[in-house]
Amino acid sequence: MIDKNTELFPRFRLIARIEHIILLVSFSMLAITGLPQMYPTAAISQSIVKLLGGIEPVRLIHRVSAFVLVAGSVYHLVMGAYRSLVRRERMRILPRMKDVQDLRDTVLYNLGFISDPPRMAKFNFGEKLEYWAVIWGTAVMIITGFMLWNPIATTAVLPGQFIPAALAAHGGEAVLAVLSILTWHMYHVLIKHRNFSMFTGNLPRHQMEEEHALELERLEAGGDLWLRDSKSTDEKRLRIFIVVSILVGLITIGGLIWLFTFEQTALTTIPRVTSEVFAPLVTPAP
Repeated sequence: MIDKNTELFPRFRLIARIEHIILLVSFSMLAITGLPQMYPTAAISQSIVKLLGGIEPVRLIHRVSAFVLVAGSVYHLVMGAYRSLVRRERMRILPRMKDVQDLRDTVLYNLGFISDPPRMAKFNFGEKLEYWAVIWGTAVMIITGFMLWNPIATTAVLPGQFIPAALAAHGGEAVLAVLSILTWHMYHVLIKHRNFSMFTGNLPRHQMEEEHALELERLEAGGDLWLRDSKSTDEKRLRIFIVVSILVGLITIGGLIWLFTFEQTALTTIPRVTSEVFAPLVTPAP
């Protein structure tokens, strides 16, 4: 007999969990190497820079992590297109009017004005807010990061004021993202629910009942796991997708290599002075 308290329901596929790990690692390294550059006089910043071997390794790690983040983001978009256009899965991460109603009812429930919490689908309003915040934040960081990485090219087409503006936006978004992860995401996922489904792929029944009651009801009624509009894969669409994805992949790789080598100013630092300067003492005239 199945224990309903320990019964598990599929939540995330392996490829989604791998994407999450790539995002987790690249984001963490970007934060660890980026914030010390934003606050260089802080004691903890100086300790991190010293631990990593100096400012040059810190900058290199930051840019390699940015490379991984951009590549992972492009891959995420390609896989999203595959699931939507080839497998014909519904994009359930898109905001809907019910999310607004669920947000309202959650507030009313927490304040005691209604007796039952809202019944939510596979992705509730909080998860959708986080997801689209990541999309928006990543776009801002990529655009402003490119501008800071290639200031000469940027100022060739835009006024010079855009560089300090990009720096402010880049740093501000970084602080906002780190604080959001440490407070909102860590609390709601790891502390409040101990939700490890992004690592295990599954979610126990009691968490499904609380956060995704409509999805649980749909699955128990025999609904399709990934909610596909068609059970069969369109072979023509698949062939087109393979060709397009290969082209996108090659363009992405070429673009990232160009980004790394286009302009050297961001990676160039003043050489360290290793020789001693001899300054003879001058005896003052009597």
